[in-house]
Amino acid sequence: MPILGSGAVGTPAEGLLAAIFNSCEDAIVSKRLDGTITSWNPAAERLFGYSAEDIVGRSIRMLIPDDRQHEEDLIIERIMAGERVMPFHTIRLRKDGSEVEVTVTVSPVRDSDGRIVGASKFARELGELDLARKALAESESRFAMLADNISQLAWIADADGSIFWYNRRWFDFTGTMLDEMKGWGWKSVHHPDHLGRVVDKYSRAIASGEPWEDIFPLRRHDGVYRWFLSRARPITGAGGKIEYWFGTNTDITEQREQSDAIEVLLREVNHRSKNMLTLIMALARRSAPGNEEFLKRFTRRIQALAANQDLLVKRAWGSVSVADLVEAQLAFAIDLAGTALSHEGPVVNIGARAAETLGLALHELATNALKYGALSQEGSAGKVTVRWDMADGRFRFSWTESGGPPVTPPEREGFGSAVIRDIPAASLGADVTLDYPPEGLRWTLDAPLEAVQAG
Repeated sequence: MPILGSGAVGTPAEGLLAAIFNSCEDAIVSKRLDGTITSWNPAAERLFGYSAEDIVGRSIRMLIPDDRQHEEDLIIERIMAGERVMPFHTIRLRKDGSEVEVTVTVSPVRDSDGRIVGASKFARELGELDLARKALAESESRFAMLADNISQLAWIADADGSIFWYNRRWFDFTGTMLDEMKGWGWKSVHHPDHLGRVVDKYSRAIASGEPWEDIFPLRRHDGVYRWFLSRARPITGAGGKIEYWFGTNTDITEQREQSDAIEVLLREVNHRSKNMLTLIMALARRSAPGNEEFLKRFTRRIQALAANQDLLVKRAWGSVSVADLVEAQLAFAIDLAGTALSHEGPVVNIGARAAETLGLALHELATNALKYGALSQEGSAGKVTVRWDMADGRFRFSWTESGGPPVTPPEREGFGSAVIRDIPAASLGADVTLDYPPEGLRWTLDAPLEAVQAG
């Protein structure tokens, strides 16, 4: 293979080829199969810094960094197989040792008998457009790697909710193809009993632009339905207009099954404990015959405990909001007192122990208010106000009575006082006050927040 552009040429065709070779803006290099460079055009000199006289006859590998020498091995392997190496991005070395990012294309060179005797390379430095394309390709590659390896099924929809992309997890799970799923094709893998509700809720979210969330079963490739928690959020453009929706479906089948099993167990425990409370009440009746007042109060306290258990079971024995606890424990008093009994406070979730302790105290206070205090006289101006808040790491709760008959401290304290004052103080490490000013009883509890909140 002659060194084109380094001497005289013969035929007009050779002259044209030489002109193209010398005027091309891309570096053109030819080499033998052993890597020896046989031609080198002016663009190659500008790109790599070597003149033709400097480099012709030397190995092409001197332009390749050590950590990329394997690229040349693969190129020669493909060239010898008669293949063309399509454009790819790589790094090569200039004469001064600096690196340059280039796009390289390699084609086999044959002799007059058709035998492959070498290769020709076209190399071009990456410009701004090439670098942008490379960055985009790398970004798309990273996104595909992330999207296809997350545990969720993921998808992207147009602004109108029409889905045009799914990750690999979706196709692995459903056993479908993109052509089947495009647009609203996903409806075919939804359980028919839930499809109408799902479509309606999804359509309303798309129309309103609000984030979407739902739970429903999807059919797996083997026909088995599994439950998914699905969410989608709108993706807006520079003008704030929704351009896309990005959604995920998370398999929650095991969590649902575990939750169902726990709920069954909690209800069974609740049932058995209620049976035990019933037995305790029966024993109390047998042990204190004729003491109807004691039996009434004792029974109500047991019922208050049972009401707390029902509320805690509904919350999986985890946490209960103070508002729900107040309403559950004071339901009987609210029925009788109506608006004369009010409550207010921020959203605070408390644990099971605090709920039981506070619930018993509330029941006792309400019973006393109906019997002796502000709610005891029908048609009077008596009121009870229940308030709670949290600040500075403390939880504060108060019960304030007003407008009822004049209050005097009791001559003796019984078990009721222990339920209201002593038990909360010991159980929650709280400061508890029980005052009897003439205008109305006042009970306050001030406890460390960590002692009452759910963990």
